[in-house]
Amino acid sequence: MDIYTIIFLALAVFIFIRLRSVLGQRTGRERPPYDPYSRDGARQTPPATDKVVTLPKRNADAPGTDPSTVPGDDSTAFPADAEPARFRWEGVATPGTPLAAALDEVAVAEPDFDGQHFLTGAKAAYEMIVLAFANGDRRALKDLLSKDVYDGFVAAITDRESRGETMESRFISIDKAELVDASVRGRTAQVTVRFVSQLITATRGRDGNIVDGSPDTVADVTDVWTFARDLGARDPNWKLVATEAAA
Repeated sequence: MDIYTIIFLALAVFIFIRLRSVLGQRTGRERPPYDPYSRDGARQTPPATDKVVTLPKRNADAPGTDPSTVPGDDSTAFPADAEPARFRWEGVATPGTPLAAALDEVAVAEPDFDGQHFLTGAKAAYEMIVLAFANGDRRALKDLLSKDVYDGFVAAITDRESRGETMESRFISIDKAELVDASVRGRTAQVTVRFVSQLITATRGRDGNIVDGSPDTVADVTDVWTFARDLGARDPNWKLVATEAAA
């Protein structure tokens, strides 16, 4: 036998001894593994006399029970297996407020409704509507506004065009978009958003001179807009149903 064979044999003996000490020995008295799908599964459950300690059950139905701790026989609290549920409207509403309750009503009809996702879409709609109004783009406005708001916007555009005026608008930034109100009436949900933005707006007359605003001045603008949608409808778009300029 060469030196390598001796080394391999020594390693094999060492590994066998280690495995034996870790895994233990079979004595012939081992209980077969429990199989919940077998016919005799119930009989394979360890009997109460087999030194099995049963922990007190959690009373999930008891009002006022804190799931994070459950006292045992010695009044020792056991930590909960799962973390407390995260507040669904975190970042868009405060727990216990009418706004949070109204958003809960929206979620009953549409479980996939997401407040942050809604705000992202509202910001995009806000910018599109402001620019479409400035450009006199009636077609773009029609898909984003309710009939009453659309009629009002078109009347303003038509009046502006009759005077030969043109309007220029450019967004610098939308600094804030926050939910301020929500309600559910029947199958219709309304959500109000407060926008704070920086905008450059100028209106030129027929001769090209500035008649309102300034092409060089950035104005701080605050708008409060309300969007509505029929819950459960196939059309996922929310439409602007009311506008208000805040101070």
